[in-house]
Amino acid sequence: MAAINLADAKTHLSELIDRVEAGDSIDITRRGKPVARLTAVAKPRQRIDATLLGALTATMPPQAQTASELVRSMRDGERY
Repeated sequence: MAAINLADAKTHLSELIDRVEAGDSIDITRRGKPVARLTAVAKPRQRIDATLLGALTATMPPQAQTASELVRSMRDGERY
């Protein structure tokens, strides 16, 4: 994490924003003490298209065993 003083942050704000977009975090200091931190905003999650998901799962073959049978076989296989 980089640190920059307030005067330099004002002068180079566009460059700092580019660095933050690339994944860096930057502390802004005043008189040598950190007072703020620049970090990227979390991107919003995309909504799931239920019709597309339904079409995808319709093309998948059914499983031969239930989920509980699968977990039980995996657990018992690792036991001994």
